[in-house]
Amino acid sequence: MDSEHKLHTLLSDGNLDPQLREIAVKVSKNERITVDEGVVLYEKGELGYLGVLANYVREKKHGDKTYFNRNFHIEPTNLCVYDCKFCSYSRLIKQKAEGWEFTMDEMLDMVKKYDGQPVTEVHIVGGVLPQYDLAFYSELFTKIHLHRPELHVKALTPVEYHYIFKKAKIDYATGMRLMKEAGLDSIPGGGAEIFHPEIREQIAKDKCTGEQWLQIHEEWHKLGQRSNATMLYGHIEAFWHRVDHLEQLRQSQDRTGGFQTFIPLKFRNQDNQMSHVPEVSVIEDLRNYAISRIYLDNFDHIKAYWAMISRETAQLSLNFGVDDIDGTLDDTTKIYSMAGAEEQNPAMNTKELVELIKNVGRHPIERDTLYNVIKDYKDVQFEEEVKPQFYKLPVIN
Repeated sequence: MDSEHKLHTLLSDGNLDPQLREIAVKVSKNERITVDEGVVLYEKGELGYLGVLANYVREKKHGDKTYFNRNFHIEPTNLCVYDCKFCSYSRLIKQKAEGWEFTMDEMLDMVKKYDGQPVTEVHIVGGVLPQYDLAFYSELFTKIHLHRPELHVKALTPVEYHYIFKKAKIDYATGMRLMKEAGLDSIPGGGAEIFHPEIREQIAKDKCTGEQWLQIHEEWHKLGQRSNATMLYGHIEAFWHRVDHLEQLRQSQDRTGGFQTFIPLKFRNQDNQMSHVPEVSVIEDLRNYAISRIYLDNFDHIKAYWAMISRETAQLSLNFGVDDIDGTLDDTTKIYSMAGAEEQNPAMNTKELVELIKNVGRHPIERDTLYNVIKDYKDVQFEEEVKPQFYKLPVIN
């Protein structure tokens, strides 16, 4: 049964809640739902209902296509001047013995490890320290491009840029222009957490505000560049906080059109200051993906980080609005595993990613960071793929 037939069947259900019926009618007509209706979806929407609506939207936009890319991460440091309560990854400067600080040469060596490998993106994000300043990152981005011009540099969140620009005594517009000139290609979506100050001040009070996060992205968009967005869900926020966050993103996208992908990030409670807060269920994960797809009508893509939620949940998410499952990673990130994610050694080769997508009836497309198609794997048959050895980050005991 295709997505349109399922939606028609849903609308024919005489027992469907009137509010949910009205939302379903709007979705069928490609009409925008309201903030109040977003809250209704969280409060009343059962998984099956949400899946029908989200999959309808997903397939209208992308059909069966599911995107991934070949990428690797560089995490310059896990030491940080900020003390976010939910973070399992960072260490305060006084905990220096438990952390790492890579030099520029060490980071460039990580890039060189991939010489001859068909990766298309380096994702750079980490803690915030004074020495990783405007001059440092400008030089790093420039040197990466000099070494490998075609490698897309997706780097640093507004949390990092806010600190860097404040230290350099420049405004956001000037800072983003300088980053672009140095070789920055796009901005990842991290650091958004929950925008509303009622929650943000409890879990991440020291770093940039939600408004500042949006301002930095919008300055980047004004330069004609693209970025991603995230939301950290499943902790102390209420449903209306999530909808408020989605609404602010939707309004920002109306203004600039610069966001390409939204990534819901699940709160994990291992080894952080919020370990007493229970994690939400897989059902709630899937509900959240679905509602995000329904609500963010002006976002092209919804991404699930398979390394955070597990391969199996990522497969399920492809029927709940998700059309992108990130990339190969090659075991170059500790952000997820240190937080207690199911994938403790997150790495998949291309064959594994393609098979994961095909096994749930979806159509695998390798993309670059900006969603240009690199290769269509619909009819590709693999020989056994040997996974190369890559640079390993230090193990934190």
